[in-house]
Amino acid sequence: MRATEVASVLNVDGLSIAYELKTGAVRAVDNVSMSIKPHELVAAVGESGCGKTTLGLSIIGLLPSPPAKYVAGEVDFNGRNLLSLAPEEMRLYRGTEISMIFQEPMTSLNPVFRIGNQIEEALKLRESRDKASVTSGPNPRELPSRTRKNDRKKQIIDVLNLVRIPDPERVVDRYPFELSGGMRQRVMIGMALAQKPSLLIADEPTTALDVTTQAQVLKLMRGLMEEVDTSILLITHDLAVASQVADKIAVMYAGQIVEDGEVLDLFSHPLHPYTQGLLACIPSGSKEEMKLKPIQGSAPDLRNIPPGCKFAPRCPYVTKRCEATKPELMIKEGSHRVACYLHQ
Repeated sequence: MRATEVASVLNVDGLSIAYELKTGAVRAVDNVSMSIKPHELVAAVGESGCGKTTLGLSIIGLLPSPPAKYVAGEVDFNGRNLLSLAPEEMRLYRGTEISMIFQEPMTSLNPVFRIGNQIEEALKLRESRDKASVTSGPNPRELPSRTRKNDRKKQIIDVLNLVRIPDPERVVDRYPFELSGGMRQRVMIGMALAQKPSLLIADEPTTALDVTTQAQVLKLMRGLMEEVDTSILLITHDLAVASQVADKIAVMYAGQIVEDGEVLDLFSHPLHPYTQGLLACIPSGSKEEMKLKPIQGSAPDLRNIPPGCKFAPRCPYVTKRCEATKPELMIKEGSHRVACYLHQ
């Protein structure tokens, strides 16, 4: 490694995942490779069903098996292949070194427990992991088994302050249904970051929020990266959302990455017809000028994938070569990669 290079927090190499269903095997993730460096926000973007969430769940080890099956590849996290870990070893990473927040916080927060109690559980999880690592290291030592009540209350308040929740002393005693959607999502972000993870996976964290609250939550997540020393994988179907906060964007289609690169490069010079189609769907200009151009056709049935490029049935530039042979993801310039014969 060159002195100027920075080691990645996460390296996904040739990852393929299939769902074994009664109607046939579905390749939900197909030979995906990507990396995330420290303090970097990478957005995985694409239509519903393109494999974004499966990718995120596979990294944190939450895919149900069966029906999910790891076909090939590695998920290297700080030098360890997570796919080779036993379930009890993976639990040391899940929720602490790698945290995840989901689309709808009401399904993640327990409706019958107060906010403070739920944050306290997250803090206890971190303490348990720290204690396990210290007492099993080369110089094991005992840690205090109790945290004083006043100290714990201060830690909970600190979590709420971290995510800029006003009047945290009152919020700790409230139930989730007493908070707005944006406040609940802030609580979920705070609980995830209370673990001080090296990687935070955010699965459509703003979809259920209004536009103004979306912007606030995204700005908050971006601003907290340096503060808590973490990296973020943002999963979203919205390129406009990704453009606001991401350093890099990976465009997924039918389980594979068809284009990725720095956000400015990808938006100023989109290379893949699918990326161009997604950008054409973003409203711009005045009401009179605004004409959306939907992508023709629909995503392919993953049980019956065409032999060539998966986007070929919908592509306006399709050739016989596209229909016969699948293009590989190739570097076009710098770190900008694309899987399309138009640029190979």
